[in-house]
Amino acid sequence: MIRLIAPVAAAFFVTACATPASGPSASAQLMPTKGNGVTGQIQITQQGDKVLVSGEVRGLKPDTEHGFHMHDKGDCSSGDGMSAGGHFNPDGKAHGAFDQVEHHAGDLPSLKADATGTARFSFESTTLSVGAGRADVLGRGLIVHRDPDDYKTQPTGNSGPRLACGVIGKV
Repeated sequence: MIRLIAPVAAAFFVTACATPASGPSASAQLMPTKGNGVTGQIQITQQGDKVLVSGEVRGLKPDTEHGFHMHDKGDCSSGDGMSAGGHFNPDGKAHGAFDQVEHHAGDLPSLKADATGTARFSFESTTLSVGAGRADVLGRGLIVHRDPDDYKTQPTGNSGPRLACGVIGKV
């Protein structure tokens, strides 16, 4: 009997260790800024020492690229998204590409709209957290910009006007 249980128990423990435990979750509903029609839904989940960010943004110009950033304030009250403040940058780093060492915590991968004007995405971040620490995303803003991020212009990336704004809240 023990010979049969040991392989099953070993397989269970290997599977359990291979899948990171899901931790706290958050979400944001993107609403269009004045004069725009961009909307979206974003999910953010802590998974061990990484954060999974996924979602869908609709109403973009087909086949275009757009800057996508987390901003300091979860405030979309201004109509143009400017009330969300600047990029979330708890470590005081220079603006840069998400996949580079030097970048704001809020510098996220650009969104790429398909032929229907929809951008679907999923990525992992090691510079964000959900519900704890300096890099906590709760209460922050998410902004979709009109133009692609140039990853050089400080401190914004020259991404143009804000098309949509959302507030990150706990699920």
